[in-house]
Amino acid sequence: MTEHTTDHDPGTDLQDLQDPHGNRRQLLYWRLLARLFDPEEQATLESASLAVVEDIGLPPALLDPQASVDSIVQRHPELAAEFDGLMTPEPGDDGARDRAAEVRRAALTSKVLLNVFARASGTVTAGQLARWQSDAGWLERALGCEPGELRSGPGGKPSGGKSGGRAAGPGVSPTGTGGPGTTPDLGKLIPEIGPDIGPELGALEADLVKRMRLREVLADSQLAARLTPSMSLIEQLLRDKGNLSGVALANAKALIKRFVDEVGEVLRTQVEKATVGALDRSVPPKRVFRNLDLDRTIWKNLTNWSPEEERLYVDRLYYRHTARKTTPQRLIVVVDQSGSMVDSMVNCTILASIFAGLPKVDVHLIAYDTQALDLTPWVHDPFETLLRTNLGGGTDGTVAMALAQPKIAEPRNTVVVWISDFYEWQTEPLFESMAAIHRSGAKFIPVGSVTSSGRGSVNPWFRERFKDLGAPVLSGHITKLVHELKTFLT
Repeated sequence: MTEHTTDHDPGTDLQDLQDPHGNRRQLLYWRLLARLFDPEEQATLESASLAVVEDIGLPPALLDPQASVDSIVQRHPELAAEFDGLMTPEPGDDGARDRAAEVRRAALTSKVLLNVFARASGTVTAGQLARWQSDAGWLERALGCEPGELRSGPGGKPSGGKSGGRAAGPGVSPTGTGGPGTTPDLGKLIPEIGPDIGPELGALEADLVKRMRLREVLADSQLAARLTPSMSLIEQLLRDKGNLSGVALANAKALIKRFVDEVGEVLRTQVEKATVGALDRSVPPKRVFRNLDLDRTIWKNLTNWSPEEERLYVDRLYYRHTARKTTPQRLIVVVDQSGSMVDSMVNCTILASIFAGLPKVDVHLIAYDTQALDLTPWVHDPFETLLRTNLGGGTDGTVAMALAQPKIAEPRNTVVVWISDFYEWQTEPLFESMAAIHRSGAKFIPVGSVTSSGRGSVNPWFRERFKDLGAPVLSGHITKLVHELKTFLT
């Protein structure tokens, strides 16, 4: 009797299990965890996962750690739609679960998570950074956000984006596991911590940038063109600009300008959306077509209606008032440019330039560490302003106060925004000076964070005293500061 032998098919065992879909999903997530903690190939998990991926009609490249999501989507464009919102909770009307769809989601989820969180050590090339940034963008899309929104938010939205705070759909337990007695679905657990992922993505990106041979990359225009501007990259460029020259310096300036323009466009939109001043009816409206009040004109001329001719004869036109009440205001922005406040420095420099472009707003900008620099002459050009900053060093706010106080000519029409973590060398003298500004009638706004993520630590000593003073520290998303400034200036 002849004995027949066949190669072992790891997928066969899965098909024979009582819940093949649930076990397949577990297999894919076990492979994910194994690769995150041990990059060496796990032969059994890899071969079994390959069988699952091929059986459900997905490309084997999903299991290739060297393949970017971009390259997979280019070869299989139909997958792009599946990555969008991949990790957001799916509503259900009866709590039923599509087990086959969950296996597919597990394979796609594993791919995007591994590409973002499984990082090699050593030097990073421009191509590797660009690939990581692209994969991080796909992760953000999977969480229901725009690419870049969670990491730094040139989009100007709070960390967590569209998925932040979203309630899980019916049939999903408070832990996102899909109901009692079921195996947790990582694709549903991730959205629950989505708002906290943004800062961690930013930290990963910053680490990759630090491990780049940035000067060598900048000296090659083709490599430099592959870099994607980000807050962490801009920080490195600003810190190293004194060591750059020629082509490298030109490429660095181009990257900084690109980032400044992108963030500036978003912040300008936020300023325009904020509240504006009340209409000034003492100023006659301009008699131009765009100000014509058509409804009022018709109403006021109804007595001239001719029933026989079915015509309305208009003997007077009415126009809308568009002039708004404004008072000349002085905005003094003081920014801590020490190492821990880099993103605040970049954001506030751009924000100051936007407010400087508003009518009847006199903007002054001061940056400091252990020395203070009056950047007011360049406040209209954030790019030139940033090139004149010197990031790093200690913190001594008294030197900045010496420049800021003489600028307060009319306290009632002055707002002083002080951005810092307030870990100061001379705490008592600085606080007394700030309290004196507050008591003078000027609007004093202490700000602990104007990052896109809203994260930032503030010296508890200063926080308590500002609260007692009646000027609590403003921390959080930059849109909060935009709202505060517009409320005062208009």
